[in-house]
Amino acid sequence: MTDHVAVVGGAGAVGTLYADAFAAAGRTVSVIDSATEPESDVRRPDARTSATLGAADVVILAVPESVALAAVPVLATVAARAVVVDTLSVKSGMAEAVARSALAEAVGLNPMYAPSLGMDGRPTAAVVYRDGARVDAVLDVVAARGPVVRVSATDHDRVVASTQALTHAAILAFGTALGELGVDPEVAAALGPPPFATATALLARVANGTPEVYADVQQGNPYAGEARSALGRAVATVDASCRDVAAFTALLDDARAALGPELTSASTRCAHLFDLLRTAPPRETNQEDPS
Repeated sequence: MTDHVAVVGGAGAVGTLYADAFAAAGRTVSVIDSATEPESDVRRPDARTSATLGAADVVILAVPESVALAAVPVLATVAARAVVVDTLSVKSGMAEAVARSALAEAVGLNPMYAPSLGMDGRPTAAVVYRDGARVDAVLDVVAARGPVVRVSATDHDRVVASTQALTHAAILAFGTALGELGVDPEVAAALGPPPFATATALLARVANGTPEVYADVQQGNPYAGEARSALGRAVATVDASCRDVAAFTALLDDARAALGPELTSASTRCAHLFDLLRTAPPRETNQEDPS
């Protein structure tokens, strides 16, 4: 039922991730990418590309949002029997586009990790726009590699604004403040306690990332601005609470309550991370020549 998979944008990191996953699951995979073949633009497909799309049971759109949205009405015509799968980090716009379309089946996937980390054991958010047997078959392939969490488009975007936009903003704000303070990075790394080592590792991860990818998380999500505003208010609250022990105690209570029933598992995870830091190979340091 999902024997032939066409991956649009299949030469990119996300496209390659899914092309490899479906190939490993025994599907026949065709890669379509206008970066290598300009005439294969899914928005204006040539005859060969149209034939590939028309023969597909699954069409995966590993492309920017503007391309994916423009492709929806095209695919409703040239790939009428296929399930269309997007890999966008924001789902509200795609949900609206599918609702206006004649697509038979459609589902949105969002791998909640960098493609370089691999799919095995890692979570994927799934937004089912238009259900059907082919949607189930697609989700089965992904679920065989890692947990699949089904959410609505609205819930997806609100949650991702917290788990990605807020998290990235907090990490980048930490790095910006650290730079402003002007502390020697090597001395700070040598003396920093586990929370600092963890924060700087996260900073290195984000700051070394592709700017367009991280900017899209902040710009594209309709709830990202709300998340950043909440972060700004939270920093102000921390600042105000430092003047009074009772206020600071209340701050810790509120922060702890945000974890809800995940508090215990998060505490265990933190202890494990800190233990990994303790047993990690020693960092390289620049030592002065004793002579």
